[in-house]
Parts: sequence; C-alpha cells; structure tokens
Amino acid sequence: MSELALRAEKLDSADELAGVRARFVLDDVVYLDGNSLGALPAAVPGRVEDVVRRQWGSLRIRSWGESGWWTAPERIGDLVAPLVGAAAGQIVVGDSTSVNVFKALVGAVRLAGGPESGRDEVVVDATTFPTDGYIAESAARMTGCTLRAVTPAEVPDVLSERTAAVLLNHVDYRTGRLHDLPGLTSAVHAAGAIAVWDLCHSAGALPVGLDAHGVDLAVGCTYKYLNGGPGSPAYLYVRREHQDRFDSPLPGWNSHAEPFGMRTSYEPAPGALRGRVGTPDILSMLALEAALEVWDGVSVEAVRAKSLALTDFFLECVSAYVDEGRVECVTPRAHAERGSQVALRCENADDVMRRLIERGVVGDFRHPDVLRFGFTPLYVGFADVERAARVLGETLI
Repeated sequence: MSELALRAEKLDSADELAGVRARFVLDDVVYLDGNSLGALPAAVPGRVEDVVRRQWGSLRIRSWGESGWWTAPERIGDLVAPLVGAAAGQIVVGDSTSVNVFKALVGAVRLAGGPESGRDEVVVDATTFPTDGYIAESAARMTGCTLRAVTPAEVPDVLSERTAAVLLNHVDYRTGRLHDLPGLTSAVHAAGAIAVWDLCHSAGALPVGLDAHGVDLAVGCTYKYLNGGPGSPAYLYVRREHQDRFDSPLPGWNSHAEPFGMRTSYEPAPGALRGRVGTPDILSMLALEAALEVWDGVSVEAVRAKSLALTDFFLECVSAYVDEGRVECVTPRAHAERGSQVALRCENADDVMRRLIERGVVGDFRHPDVLRFGFTPLYVGFADVERAARVLGETLI
C-alpha cells in the first residue's frame, strides 16, 4: 500500500463526518459528481412511498392540511435556512432555480427603484452559468434596464448611481472559484444597489452567511450538495427587511394574502410567502424534506473543514500520481478562493472522463477541456480521493 493510501486510511479513521456516509445509498464507485447531482439519501425512498401510497393514495385531498402539503414551501425553507446562514421565515422552496432567478432579479430592480429613479442598469457575472445570463438579459429588457456583463473582480469598478441590481454566483461552476460574497455585497450596497446571489454551488458545501453579510436576495438549487434529487425544487431567499416591498413579477395564487378567496385583484401574502407562485410540486418537495434529514447533527463548518482537507489531499495525490504537464489545475489553491470542487484542464477531457467513469471514478466534463470533480464531504472519504487521483494517473499514462 502506498504512503498516500496509508495516509488516507488514517484520515478516514479520524474523520468526524465518516459516519454520515451511512445515511446515503452508495456503492463502490467513487462518486465525485455531487456538484451536479447529489447521492440518494437513504431516508428518501421510504418517505416518497409514504407520500404516494398513504398521503396521496389514501388521504388524497385531505393531505393538503393533514399531511402539511400546503405549508411545505416555507417549512422546508426553514430547513434550508441554517445551511445558508439565514434565520427562519426568509426562504420559500419551490419552482426551478431559473424561475427564482427571474423573480429575484426583477424584484431587485423594483426594490432599487428601477429606471424611473435613474437606476437603469443590471450587472451580471460574465462567467455565470448560462441560464443566469439568459434570464438577466430578459429581466433587464423587461424592466427597461440595460445589461452589463463583467467578471466578479470587475464589479466594484463598474458600480454607479445607475446600478439597480447585481447578480453574482458564489462559486464558479466551471472552475470552483469562490467569490467574495461579503466584500462584493458591501460594494453593491455602497452604490445603493441590490445584491442577488446564486448559491447553487455553495449551499451545503460551505458557510454562506446570508443574514450576517446583508445579502438582499438569493436563490439556489437543492439537487447538488443538498442531495434533493434530480429536478428537486429550488429556493428563494428574501431578506426580512425587504419582504414588505418585494414585488414578485410572478404573482400567483399561492402567494396571495387570501389564496382561497379567489379574488380578481392581487394582494401579496406577508413575508417570504410572496415568493411562492403556483401549486407546490409536492412529490419532489417532500423527497427534499426527507433528504435534508442527513444534516441532523452536522454543522456546515465541519463540512467546510473536511471539504478543504479533501480537496487539498486530492491536489496532493494528483501531483504524486499524474505525470507533470498532463493536467493543469484551474481551481484556486487558496482556501478563501476555493469552493468544494477541483477543476483540471487536460487534452481530450471528454474521453478522459469517459474512461474514468468506466473504471468507477465518476466526475464530469465541461466544454472544451475541463474535468470537474465535486467533493461532497457528507459521503466522500479520503480513500475515495486517493483512488480517484490514482486512477486518473493510470488513465493518463
């Protein structure tokens, strides 16, 4: 056994989160794609069966009240809240990330006063996941604003009295770079604008601190590090001080102050509930609620500490096992600039990832030449990391 393999065993034996792995359905594959789709929590199948057979099958319509279906968006939002550093009553779960980005960004422009107040510019992360860019362009056009795309590092220099809202990603989906949420939020506020953050690649992987850092609005998915399942509903955070003025561009009956009044005029519900739109997607939402049980007794701080240890160890193993010059790390080495993934640039990356998967190491590929490896500390161990790097080295020979 190699020295690195021995070290991996010792690290796993000392890992305070090692026992959490048993809360998931896993096999002998090294699964490093939790930054795209988290593994299945063991509690989910039984919960979904109960929802289908008993709550839907037997109770039927009564489950809206008796099984808590109606209050699920805010109840599950309160389970997500501590994972992103938010107090209860500020997050609702529902709709897709894309829909929530739209709600948040249009709502942000309206909070800022929009073009009527002279704030006629929306700033967006030029390196963002494409959907955020598409929606930012549409939201700007619909609100009468112009769109300005810049890198996160350039944001402070382009802010002005014209800036209405700024949409940024906490972690870059390609490279795993962690952006400065506190500093950039402060800069946005100094310009009098509204800060909107996409947390898809950070929630469940590292501390976010929405309340502590004064974030105005935030969105995120739940199927990555929160392990909610394919297509599980996203969430919308509306800071408490903005809730009475948050004007959603999608005023559905579920966000009405009197949803069963069936009134023709719209009156928004109080608080974060006005972020709701239509009937909740109950099956996937309650699967997510069961999935979030894996966080019982687990702190985000412990997850972050293990994440950094895992990614450090992976980079060390890659240096030892992969011939020099075969890969280039594009993820920052500094802890303050790294999320919970490592991105390696190499030739024929798509073919390399295919061969890794054939040998039981699952990551993913991003065009044109990036291998992505996501590290979910709840179920990834140090032996997994050593094996993944070793197989990568053997694949690149």
